[in-house]
Amino acid sequence: MVEEDAAPVAVPPAAVPLLPEPAPVTGRRKPRGARFAGAADEVGEAREEPQVVAVGGAERRDVVQAVEALARLRKEGRSGEAHALLVEAATWAPARFPLLADELERAGLGADWQTLLWEAASLPAGRLVAAADALGAAGRVGDGQQMLRQGVARPPGEIGQAVLGLVAEGRHREVRALLDAYVRARTPEEAARSAEPGPQTLVPLLLEAAQGVSDERRWDLLHALRVAGFPA
Repeated sequence: MVEEDAAPVAVPPAAVPLLPEPAPVTGRRKPRGARFAGAADEVGEAREEPQVVAVGGAERRDVVQAVEALARLRKEGRSGEAHALLVEAATWAPARFPLLADELERAGLGADWQTLLWEAASLPAGRLVAAADALGAAGRVGDGQQMLRQGVARPPGEIGQAVLGLVAEGRHREVRALLDAYVRARTPEEAARSAEPGPQTLVPLLLEAAQGVSDERRWDLLHALRVAGFPA
């Protein structure tokens, strides 16, 4: 797309609005449908403790401009362009998500916030957890949990590969957050199948996460792992 000299909010009727440039992050979102595939590209992000990053006036202005553009597209019935704008916003830095939530709801675009949560669930694993952290730190714990639940709704093998990538980088807090959401949202049988990419590493981690839920969940998962052929 060729940028024009007009301000970002001046959107010609036939053009998709240009979003402000995303804040720099390490790693890029992979194409939709290949969720978590970029986990190994995220070296350098927060490791053990959630990092709450303050946002400045410029970032707030970017968010306001994007929401204004979205509201205009909705008013004009340009739903395809509105969705494209939301997909792009989902690649922004995690610290912007609470601002996006507030501005979208203030503009009466709560349904678009739900769409944005779903699109953001396709982020690579480390950034997914960081975005959920940012929402939780801003008092939107439910939104963060929803993002994680949606983020683990994918084939078990992909979850296993994502966890292995995070383990290789020493990102143990992200591993715990991801697997906690995973063993809560998926059946023991599904969770057991996620051990296939690396049973020696993944089985103990899955059982630890299940124990954090309940003794019953751990025993159910232990049984499912044994049935799947993974001694534990």
